[in-house]
Amino acid sequence: MSGGTDSSVAAMLLQDAGYEVVGVTFRFYEKDGDQTHLDDARALSARLGIEHIAYDARELFRKEIIDYFIDEYLAGHTPVPCTLCNNYLKWPLLAQLADERGIYWIATGHYVQRVAYNDKYYISPATDPDKDQSFFLWGLPQDILQRMVLPLGRMTKQDVRALAAHRGFERVATKKDSLGVCFCPMDYRSFLRDSTKYQEAEATIGVGSFVDEQGEYIAQHEGYPFYTIGQRRGLGIDLNRAVFVKDIDVAQNRVMLSDLKSLEKRVMWLKDWRAVDEEELLNYVSVDVRIRYRKQHNTGRVYREGALLRIELNEPLTAIAPGQAAAFYKEGRVIGGGIIVCAE
Repeated sequence: MSGGTDSSVAAMLLQDAGYEVVGVTFRFYEKDGDQTHLDDARALSARLGIEHIAYDARELFRKEIIDYFIDEYLAGHTPVPCTLCNNYLKWPLLAQLADERGIYWIATGHYVQRVAYNDKYYISPATDPDKDQSFFLWGLPQDILQRMVLPLGRMTKQDVRALAAHRGFERVATKKDSLGVCFCPMDYRSFLRDSTKYQEAEATIGVGSFVDEQGEYIAQHEGYPFYTIGQRRGLGIDLNRAVFVKDIDVAQNRVMLSDLKSLEKRVMWLKDWRAVDEEELLNYVSVDVRIRYRKQHNTGRVYREGALLRIELNEPLTAIAPGQAAAFYKEGRVIGGGIIVCAE
């Protein structure tokens, strides 16, 4: 229970379905000690008459998510903190706390569904395509998937707000959606500059050079960690033509710019991948491949090469960046995913 609209309505719907509900609020990150989310969750739990637990995971979150986030930018990569948090921290931690209390079912306010196929459970996209969060949950194992209850999977955001208002929870119904990464929702660059890790490395980073595909100097930039592959806006230069970040050279502190066409890639490799059924994934002639939350869908064939997965795309994709996630879909099921290492 984050204290927001979705998890609050999920708790109400679980009660309606006859479950005995225990609310859990993870204290992952609290800017300037702000505990408004925790107070809201406690107040809602009291009003619903359910037990509420506040679990302090701030140090764990810092080590597993925030440090990773900073390290990836310092490596010239594009991190996916929400994907890692969901697959490796939030859901596993929720299951751990449930086990400690002898509770089997675990639930959240995610806009996703769960389906069974060939004796296995899969994440499936939500009814509301604008709120669907299935892209972030490709890494969950069966021992978690089989325990999940997902009350909002068949609802739209409008339905959720209307239900909260109908029940008399006006504040819940009108809460703004959280946007972006929870610990730096607006601009990661300011967060990165303020981090100890960046400040320790700043002397060796400094300003660098924008170059073209031939390595010729174009202009000065603020430092490679502040740019991501595929970026067009915020470069701080005007060339009277559209240019995009094609490559980041960490060692030389250089950022290569090019036109969009030259960013197209047809093959990529994934590490740290997971599949609900590896044989199924590798046997499909074509799967839906997504490297963005809501765009850049494509199809391709998946092969295993040692510890990595190789994906051969049927059509080229632009802005495939190391560090990003890729998720695989087939017949309305999330069948796997992983972290992009490189592309060509």
